[in-house]
Amino acid sequence: QVCAQLCRRPCYCPWVPPSCPRGSPLVLDGCGCCKICARRLGEPCDFLHVCDQSQGLVCDYSSASAGTGATCNFEDDEEGCEVNGRVYRDGEVFQPSCKIQCQCLDGGFNCIPLCQEDVRLPTPDCPYPRRVEIPGKCCPEWICEAQDQHLLRDARAVSPLLRYPCQEWGTEWSACSATCGLGFATRVSNQNRYCRLETQRRLCMVRPCPALPAAFPA
Repeated sequence: QVCAQLCRRPCYCPWVPPSCPRGSPLVLDGCGCCKICARRLGEPCDFLHVCDQSQGLVCDYSSASAGTGATCNFEDDEEGCEVNGRVYRDGEVFQPSCKIQCQCLDGGFNCIPLCQEDVRLPTPDCPYPRRVEIPGKCCPEWICEAQDQHLLRDARAVSPLLRYPCQEWGTEWSACSATCGLGFATRVSNQNRYCRLETQRRLCMVRPCPALPAAFPA
């Protein structure tokens, strides 16, 4: 009945099809007569001005009763997910912030961090690493910070008799870095005077390296 009232027969269409904005394909109007630009997400729509069905959009009349008119929206199904007031389709990947990336899956969403979650252990050249926020950068970075003198004195005073039990923990020594001759092996352990995790090294030798052949005299 609506089609009979709005659609003219025969069709009268302009010779030149309209030039559509990027992301809006040419489709047939609601009468199946002339080619028009498909309406995109959030744009107004009606029987004649159809939404882009290739993007899963339908003309949502739920807000029309409030006087705002129908708009193109994703089809209301249980597989979509809503985050911060925005609806995402099932399988769609989105980024709520620069630190995480999420994907809508079966009505919920899974997120993975985009910043490295590495742990920097104390080393001789950087005994007190600290992770800080850098202006202009999304992910925090590690910096080396010198310890205050009064903290150092307190640590020396406490270290002979720790006020709390220190449960020893450490990894196995790694394989030797050299297949022959002197190399080094590493491990992570808290077996030190401050009971702190640190990377430790020791020299190792699997076997002596074979002697090089003597050079022929010139």
